Amino acid sequence: MIPAIPTGHRLSCDFSVSEGIGTVILWLLISIVTLGLGLFVMPYYLLKAPINRTTLIGPSGEVVGRLHVDVDLASIIGHAIIWVLLTIVTLGLALIVYQFAVLKRLLNGVTIQ
Repeated sequence: MIPAIPTGHRLSCDFSVSEGIGTVILWLLISIVTLGLGLFVMPYYLLKAPINRTTLIGPSGEVVGRLHVDVDLASIIGHAIIWVLLTIVTLGLALIVYQFAVLKRLLNGVTIQ
């Protein structure tokens, strides 16, 4: 049974649009250099960045904790290789599900510090 969590908590993200644009430009350059293979790793970092800049705010407005995604590069590459193979076998159809698999993996790795 899941313990009851007090109501009134909310999330606050301070990830700016300029940080997002910079992240996208960086990963597009990495993808060009790696001949497109960086595109399989890019979704992790595009989703991980705003999560890591998110705080948990209590009912009275105090910061209760910060969200942190605890997923390392080795596990990202291992997961991405599996999806590259699935994408090749399914002629690209696996990419439809890949975004959801990445999001699930990142959310399962979130801790509150």
